[in-house]
Amino acid sequence: MSWWSRAALSVCAVIAFVRPAASDPRAVIELFTSQGCSSCPPADKVLGDLARDPSVIALSLPIDYWDYLGWKDTLADSRFTARQRAYSRVRGDREVYTPQAVVNGSVHVIGSDREAIEGAIEETAQGGAAMSVPVRLSIEGQELTVSIAAADEHMPRRHGEVWVCSISRAVPIQVGRGENSGRELTYYNVVRNLLKLGDWTGASTSWSVPLEKIAKEGVDGAVVYVQDGSRDRPGPMLGAAYSELH
Repeated sequence: MSWWSRAALSVCAVIAFVRPAASDPRAVIELFTSQGCSSCPPADKVLGDLARDPSVIALSLPIDYWDYLGWKDTLADSRFTARQRAYSRVRGDREVYTPQAVVNGSVHVIGSDREAIEGAIEETAQGGAAMSVPVRLSIEGQELTVSIAAADEHMPRRHGEVWVCSISRAVPIQVGRGENSGRELTYYNVVRNLLKLGDWTGASTSWSVPLEKIAKEGVDGAVVYVQDGSRDRPGPMLGAAYSELH
């Protein structure tokens, strides 16, 4: 079967079996991890546990700066490395490490510390803006429709960027070299692609995205988030939604 045939079947499966997106999650958790990092597997397991919690959106973003240690991360993307460093610049520190979890775009903790992650979720909730904008996903024909609600009149932040992430819910990897040599590791909710939909300025807004831009081999989920700031200077997560694609 050709690649295009498999892609077409994948899109058909998306249309037939899509489930409603979970509504109003309380947090987006981004785990910066690496197959070449011996400290990361416990954090990857924690993220897998969090990925089963419908009240949070858990994302794995494998970075590439440990590739020189002897194993090239097969899921790494230089854009994720840039994103992690952008968070550090906004905070004004040099805290770029693995495993690092960034919670709601604002607070970073060690990714294997479940208690610290929960504490960061509570901390970011106190500001009022984090995860306060309703985001909805739906499938209509061969398009993914994204709807962002209007800002509350008392909301301090009324601008941001809207992005859609293609994800693979579980990816087993056999590591052949480096610090995790000989181990089979599973990565959860791995971001496989990022696509900017546009800017949000506080008004109710919607976008339609062809599924062919999202659904490809290995992709079985989608996350949309609206985030204050910009790609180079990311701020708090204002809202997000997740949907399985099949």
